[in-house]
Amino acid sequence: AHRIGVSCPSWRLAGLCPCPVPRQRPAALGLALAVGLLLLLAAADLRRWAAPSRASRRDERYLARAEELTATDTEDSALNYGVVIDCGSSGSRVFVYFWPPHNGNPHDLLDIKQMRDRSSRPVVKKIKPGISVAAAAAPEQAMPYLRPLLQFAAAHVPAQKHKETPLYILCTAGMRLLPERQQAAILEDLVRNVPLEFDFLFSKSHAEVISGKQEGVYAWIGINFVLGRFDHEDEEDAVVTVALGDKGESLVRKRTVGILDMGGASLQIAYEVPDSGAFSSPQQEEAAKSLLAEFNLGCDVQHTGHMYRVYVNTFLGFGGNFARQRYEELVLNLTYAHNRLHGQQTGLSPETPFLDPCLPVGLEDTVARGHQTLHVRGRGDWPACAELLQPLLAGPNNSQASLVGAYKAPIDFSNSEFYGFSEFFYCTEDVLRLGGHYSAPTFTSAAQEYCSQRWEVLTRRFRGGLYSSHADQHRLKYQCFKSAWMYQVLHQGFHFPLDYPSLRTAQLVYDREVQWTLGAILYKTRFLPLRDLRQESIRQAHTSWLRLSFVYNHYLFFACILVVVLAIVLYLLRLRRIHHRQLRSAQLALLWLDKVVVPPVQGNGP
Repeated sequence: AHRIGVSCPSWRLAGLCPCPVPRQRPAALGLALAVGLLLLLAAADLRRWAAPSRASRRDERYLARAEELTATDTEDSALNYGVVIDCGSSGSRVFVYFWPPHNGNPHDLLDIKQMRDRSSRPVVKKIKPGISVAAAAAPEQAMPYLRPLLQFAAAHVPAQKHKETPLYILCTAGMRLLPERQQAAILEDLVRNVPLEFDFLFSKSHAEVISGKQEGVYAWIGINFVLGRFDHEDEEDAVVTVALGDKGESLVRKRTVGILDMGGASLQIAYEVPDSGAFSSPQQEEAAKSLLAEFNLGCDVQHTGHMYRVYVNTFLGFGGNFARQRYEELVLNLTYAHNRLHGQQTGLSPETPFLDPCLPVGLEDTVARGHQTLHVRGRGDWPACAELLQPLLAGPNNSQASLVGAYKAPIDFSNSEFYGFSEFFYCTEDVLRLGGHYSAPTFTSAAQEYCSQRWEVLTRRFRGGLYSSHADQHRLKYQCFKSAWMYQVLHQGFHFPLDYPSLRTAQLVYDREVQWTLGAILYKTRFLPLRDLRQESIRQAHTSWLRLSFVYNHYLFFACILVVVLAIVLYLLRLRRIHHRQLRSAQLALLWLDKVVVPPVQGNGP
């Protein structure tokens, strides 16, 4: 019997022969590699969208600061504008701000900047005197008084933007001194007449007399905004744990800075209080309520990321010039009392002057109060001057405005940072040239050396240009006193440790002056991003799926990719099962053929 060898090209088509495997495996591998590469690229792209590197964030901040110093592009129709008028005691100033549309992140604030004209100068204008002087007797003069400022702002804001540009008229110290009836009459005149001449977005709530507490909060907001302390996405800076409400919840976010500001008449301090803490008495709790401000800078009251608790206090009579007046009164009264008690003539003539430790050596001056005159001569003893100033921390005539007895919210000096402005900067920089990072030992040494110099030496140095261009004869004369007063206020009044490392004295922040009006418009416009967020949500409803998946919902993107990969895997598994089934079928067919016996062919015999 012969077995028949079968060659079956037609059976190969029918799936019965063990044909060579189709070239599906190399194609599948290539497809898998392509999908893997796509996944890597997508992940890298999403990381670029979601978490930019620290270096890129730093570069973006530097570029943004540089752009702030360039002219504002008024041709950009997407920009929004806002106007704030600061009606102060000595004069009024108008500031124009602008900002691009909100970026869509509900956790971010509006990116508000001060407008700059075509010459890259800040758009600001000042007039004198203050509105409390110009319109106190005649409230109807309030509108004519502010008209030049409003015309100035209207000329810089694009005309097509006027109706959507909010205008805020905020009055400070001068107006606070007027009776409430006069305040109301002045504000009513503005609310009635401003809309008749200008198309700005202006209503009754946009004109008000703000308290010293509000002014301090606005200043705190402005400084921290410029320093980027409300940008919680950036993790480069120090952080602090903040207690939220009474439910024991807490939040870790970027640490804010406190501010110290000493003017000529008053002293102000403002800083965040991360922990509400406990009060030692009901009286202290009552005092804290009037000095603590709690507010939400975010556009959504449900989000607590921008909830802040800030301590703000203003001490009238603790400014540099007013403190000098109080010191002179103290010295005059003590000297006259000493003369009466001991029968002496100290200070009554130039020949027997009172030796003032707070004036440079050899400087002669007179102090006059009413019919009393005191002749003084400087002896430049800085430690004695600082000691003599300590009683002044109790305030004028031991009033309630006292640095010693006033409630001060606790400061964590191991995890805090402060900026000192105005007199804090002038005292350290104008003649001592120590502005910037503050070091108590270095400052003390330089102040003592300055005070010990003779007046003739100091004036010679001044004429030689050794001091700051901002220094003048008044600064030279009272630098010894003011440096000692600043030192006492800082370390004895507010109890800053002598080794406190995180105080900077400054006049500008990133090369620009920061006004409290910036903080005011940030607070006043905090709900405007809701409008942009609603518009953004409408736009997103009409955007393509690719934009939605790649940019706005990367979770959906990854889910889709996983579905595609799973489909490919299932397809490959199905091909593998089909291939195995073909092999088994072919093997059975061959086995069947092997068992088939063909009978031999019978031949014819001879």
